[in-house]
Amino acid sequence: MKHQYSISSFSVFILFLHCTNTFAQTPAASPAQAPAAVVAQPPAATPTQAAAPHGITNVTKILEKAGHFTIFIRLLRSTQEENHLFSALNDSSSGLTIFAPTDSAFSMLKSGTLNTLSDGDKSELVKFHVVPTFLSASQFQTVTNPLGTWAGTGSRLPLNVTSYPNSVNITTGLTNTSLSGTVYTDNQLAIYKIEKVLLPKDIFAPNAPAPAPVQAPAREKPTKAVPAANAESPVAIVDISSSVTFMQNSVVGPVVIVAAAMFAL
Repeated sequence: MKHQYSISSFSVFILFLHCTNTFAQTPAASPAQAPAAVVAQPPAATPTQAAAPHGITNVTKILEKAGHFTIFIRLLRSTQEENHLFSALNDSSSGLTIFAPTDSAFSMLKSGTLNTLSDGDKSELVKFHVVPTFLSASQFQTVTNPLGTWAGTGSRLPLNVTSYPNSVNITTGLTNTSLSGTVYTDNQLAIYKIEKVLLPKDIFAPNAPAPAPVQAPAREKPTKAVPAANAESPVAIVDISSSVTFMQNSVVGPVVIVAAAMFAL
């Protein structure tokens, strides 16, 4: 019994040494590392997306969202002025101001008016509603008339603005209207609603006829001068020789008779 106990103790001792050696050879666990941070990458721009570092504003999208600008939007697209607006807002630092006529404004035009315009006239009509600078509502009080537009300046393209305490009036010489509301405004773009289409004289007013060339007065044919009547210069020369002869023949006889009678007395 005592011998068996010694063998068991020895076995336990050997097992203890083996376990100690095993634990000594096991490498220490490395310290736990925090998971690597995942950096979200911005999505790459697709070919249909223009790089817009300043957040380019889409004019037609604004008008579509506001509603009641269907005809003006159609003109912007058909004349390619939609692209012109996008480029100007991307490149210009002065901003833009747009006077946007509503569909009811276009309905006030004579039927078929837009159909009679050439593509160039349609483009000019759209440009006449765009001012190449940002104008807030308060800045209308200090603008200098006439305003320049994308269509140009001059006596055929006048655009005058008059600010009142509660309204802003716009005149073109053919159109007289007022701003009826603000569709959109930020520090770069202002879109104002108007209830009449701004008609430029250059398209809708007939040009004054050119003056006729000055003609030299026709030369009159010279006329013979008629001498004035006076005592020394008779008006006309009349041949009276035959009358004198007749008078001589008629008077001589009676004269002789009268003279003879006087001598008889």
